[in-house]
Amino acid sequence: MSNSADSPGTGSSPARRRRFRPVRVLTAAVFALAGLIFFTSFNTAKGTNIRTDTSLLKLSDLIHERSRKNGELDESNAALRSDIESLAERDDGSTKAQDDKLSALEEKAGTQELKGEAISVTLDDAPPDATAKLPGYPEPQPDYLVIHQQDLQAVVNALWQGGAEGIKVMDQRLISTSAVRCVGNTLILQGRVYSPPYKITAVGDPERLKQALAESPAIQNYMVYVNVYGLGWKVEDDGEVTLPGYSGAVDLHYAQPVD
Repeated sequence: MSNSADSPGTGSSPARRRRFRPVRVLTAAVFALAGLIFFTSFNTAKGTNIRTDTSLLKLSDLIHERSRKNGELDESNAALRSDIESLAERDDGSTKAQDDKLSALEEKAGTQELKGEAISVTLDDAPPDATAKLPGYPEPQPDYLVIHQQDLQAVVNALWQGGAEGIKVMDQRLISTSAVRCVGNTLILQGRVYSPPYKITAVGDPERLKQALAESPAIQNYMVYVNVYGLGWKVEDDGEVTLPGYSGAVDLHYAQPVD
C-alpha cells in the first residue's frame, strides 16, 4: 500500500488546495473599474454630449456675458436718469442759484459730461515670445509680460496728481468710489470686463498731466519693463474731448453681519 499523500482514493490524504491566481483577481478588478467609470460618465452626462453641450459654458464666457448685460443696464439706467432729470427741471421749485450749485456738484462728482483738453495713455501686454532686449536682465517670467492692476492704478493716480479734472478708463468715467481691479489678465471696472490694450483718458492741462506721469516712481518702474521686455506704453494728445458722465449706481454696498 502506498503512503503517498497524493494517492487517489486514500481517505487519510488531505484535500488538495486550489492555487491562488492573482491574474484572475486583477482582471476582475479592471472590469469592475471600467464599469464604475462608465456609470460615472453616464451619470454626469445625463444623456448629453459633454463636448458639444452648449449649457456647459466656460467661466470666462459667463463673465463676458454678465459684463455685456451690465453694459446694457448701465445704458438703460443713464437713459432713465436723463428722463428723470428732464422732468425734475420742468418745475422743481428751486432757484437758478440752487440749480447752478447742483450742476457744479454733479460735475465734480463725475455724473455730468466734461469737455476739455485731454491726453490718453494706452497700456498693453508684451508679445508672448518676448525676450530681454537689454543685457544684464533675466529672461522674462510670464508675470513680466502682462499689465497688472498696480500699473493701471499708477497711471490713474499720477493723472489725478497732475490735476486731471476727470478720467475715463476704457469707456467708463471714474468717480470717487470707482475701483480699478484686475483678475488674471482682465480688467474689472464697475461690473464690466475688459481685455488689453487698456486706454485711459484724462481731461486737464496736457503738459501737467504728462509731467506727472514722468515723475511717478511707479510708472518709472513700469518703463523698465517697457524698455526691456516690450510692454505697451503710448501717451497721446487728444485735443478737446468729451468725457461721458458716470451713469451707474452711486449707492455704497457693503457687507453686513448676519443675525
